[in-house]
Amino acid sequence: MVLKEQHKLSRRERQIMDVLYRMGRATAAEILENIPDPPGYSAVRAMLRVLEEKKHIRHEEKDLRYVFMPVVAREKARRSAVRHLLDTFFEGSPELAVATLLDVSGRSLAPEEYDRLAALIEKARQEGR
Repeated sequence: MVLKEQHKLSRRERQIMDVLYRMGRATAAEILENIPDPPGYSAVRAMLRVLEEKKHIRHEEKDLRYVFMPVVAREKARRSAVRHLLDTFFEGSPELAVATLLDVSGRSLAPEEYDRLAALIEKARQEGR
């Protein structure tokens, strides 16, 4: 699966989306305050315009300011990002991705974490996924 160009986000665009998902809605100034090593205000405004063109966010005018909010539900965006990650780095294989996550986590999982993962796998098996 190849993602359309409009769905690909730069590092800064992802940071902006992270702020919007965390806050729900925010002005450009609020976004600027909440991203690491922020660029200038005009750069944030330009990236917001691009995100609107890509249909990731929309804005409403409130008290003479634009308030931005995500268009795509966080869960849908998360699934799209994971699908892209699987396709790009793991040949579309969830098994390879999970094996890598377990390998690079740098710690052993607690017994209850293994139990939760096993339950998720069993649920997926029963649902035929």
